[in-house]
Amino acid sequence: MTTIPPLLHLPPTRFETPAILKQLAKASRKLAELKGVAASIPNQGILINTLGIQEAKDSSAIENIVTTHDELFKDDAFPETLANPAAKEVLRYRQALRVGFAAVRQNGLITVNTIEAIQAELEQNSAGLRKLPGTALKNGAGDTVYTPPQDHAIIVTLMRDLEQFINDPEMFDADPLIKMALIHHQFESIHPFYDGNGRTGRIINVIYNNIKRLSGVIVKK
Repeated sequence: MTTIPPLLHLPPTRFETPAILKQLAKASRKLAELKGVAASIPNQGILINTLGIQEAKDSSAIENIVTTHDELFKDDAFPETLANPAAKEVLRYRQALRVGFAAVRQNGLITVNTIEAIQAELEQNSAGLRKLPGTALKNGAGDTVYTPPQDHAIIVTLMRDLEQFINDPEMFDADPLIKMALIHHQFESIHPFYDGNGRTGRIINVIYNNIKRLSGVIVKK
């Protein structure tokens, strides 16, 4: 089993390299452009809804859940006729994204409880954090190259540490995009759920990035 160090003592200066800062500047410009364009749209809810569907579609495709925009918009408009299993999964992802946003709007925090609620909406169960060994990562030759934490108590401890890292601005003084990358790496390394870790992790990315960068764009539906 690979040991995952906590984030508590991670030095921000480790990530202030020219290569990282160059990419950070590019990403920040793109986000500023998006914020400017979104602010000019009278009904921002239309943009948010469309982007939510696009994010759900692309993220689900990584998990081999593939559908089309036509199917998604049709099933979104007429949910009573929902027949496409892939479209149903993708729209559930969007609903999980909304669950996360709603929770964060209430207290401004991304907590372990919020993360569990997102995963529960995705998978339609309340299994919570893993209490059994997780899936090992194998290479093309079938050799195990990474095994996530196996002990439930360790998973709980690491998730609490991650929660503090996400929400405590004094813990890691760095640009939110750099912090988001570290949050995602740590979450996927912990692999805290039986299923849905990839999609849950990408939803955390979206929520974290939006509350830090695009708070003026998000509108309450």
